[in-house]
Amino acid sequence: MSRKYFGTDGVRGRVGQFPITPEFVMKLGWAAGKVFMQQRGDRRPLILIGKDTRSSGYMFESALESGLIAAGVDVGLLGPMPTPAIAYLTETFNAMAGIVISASHNPHYDNGIKFFSSVGQKLPDEVESAIERMIDEEMTVVDSADLGRASHVTDAGGRYVEFAKFTAPRNFSLQGMKIVVDCAHGAAYQVAPKVLLELGAEVITIGAKPDGRNINEAVGSTSPEAIRAKVIEESADLGIALDGDADRLVMVDQHGELLDGDDILYLLARYNYERGLACDGVVGTLMSNMGLEIAVKKMGMGFVRTKVGDRYVIEAMKANNWPIGGESSGHIICSNVQSTGDGLVAALQVLVAIRSLEMTLADAKAGMTRYPQRMINVSVERIAALDSTKSIWDAVSASEAALGERGRVLLRPSGTEPLIRVMVEAETQDLVDEHVEVLADVVRASLS
Repeated sequence: MSRKYFGTDGVRGRVGQFPITPEFVMKLGWAAGKVFMQQRGDRRPLILIGKDTRSSGYMFESALESGLIAAGVDVGLLGPMPTPAIAYLTETFNAMAGIVISASHNPHYDNGIKFFSSVGQKLPDEVESAIERMIDEEMTVVDSADLGRASHVTDAGGRYVEFAKFTAPRNFSLQGMKIVVDCAHGAAYQVAPKVLLELGAEVITIGAKPDGRNINEAVGSTSPEAIRAKVIEESADLGIALDGDADRLVMVDQHGELLDGDDILYLLARYNYERGLACDGVVGTLMSNMGLEIAVKKMGMGFVRTKVGDRYVIEAMKANNWPIGGESSGHIICSNVQSTGDGLVAALQVLVAIRSLEMTLADAKAGMTRYPQRMINVSVERIAALDSTKSIWDAVSASEAALGERGRVLLRPSGTEPLIRVMVEAETQDLVDEHVEVLADVVRASLS
């Protein structure tokens, strides 16, 4: 589907630059409200709004609220809340939609708007298309008697805390565990430590003092050095690092070694395999390490790759009826307990797994051997010519033939810059370096 405003995960950009301006965001809220009013049936729509801790979130919250009310929609304001919590609460409150104001793992000067449907999942393409068409219409205001109303949802955080805890088995306990949790100065700074404390863990918290501008700054899942150092300093059992809106997760074992999304997917697959649970396969992406695919298949499970983006991962999970999927970056979806990627819930599933297997985090991840991987970003002038340039694809075919089952090649244009990302993964670093350099030179010579 060709989109004018929506990307694969809502509308995102630099604050103050189109489309992340108060004027556009108000129009976006109005357009969404008009579309949902058309689908309302016999009730006035309720739409929830949550945000992360960026200072610009207050401005965009007010803009969305104004647009929605002008369209005749009631609004529930959740305040700072993890993105997956907004998905859960949208379904719980029987709302027609949930809106998240967040730029996830990006710096504070970025922001974005994304939507969840009434069942806590990404909006269908046809609804996004309808909103885009409505944005281009002239904005009107309903009669004053029909204006929507706004209210604060005072118990939102408590509801999500209880939900997260109950994704673990009944009577599950973290007694005796010392856990470091890094909240990235983001949306989970209150709820994540509380969940772990109420399950009995000793909790050391970092990245939990948001000031509106320090979100993701040298902390969180994209800067794991902070939690690695803290785990070692505190002699903790493990560390849990979330990103700004808490839909990403990376973990650190007791030795300070990092587990990314691929390691976490393997660990969850291993738990399902060793406990004989229903899990016929795992969904990864084009960026998932070959070591994950090989380890999953050795357990007799299927493995499929999708384009990068949790939207595509979830689609493949549904198509195959598989409960586990995710991305190397740490978007992990456990569809048997949550409808979308949820860093805190995924961390709890890992904790359940290692307690059940009676293993440390380091031991539980040990069955996967990662393949060396290297990516070169090649600056090009003619990015659109990639698909039709025979010399490049002849070189790719030659590398794939030489590597056979010992490796793979991926060429991917950047979505935001004039770059071609050339990635090679193979059994040895020498093989990786040999092929990635040759391919990068071919791309450079052909398109620059």
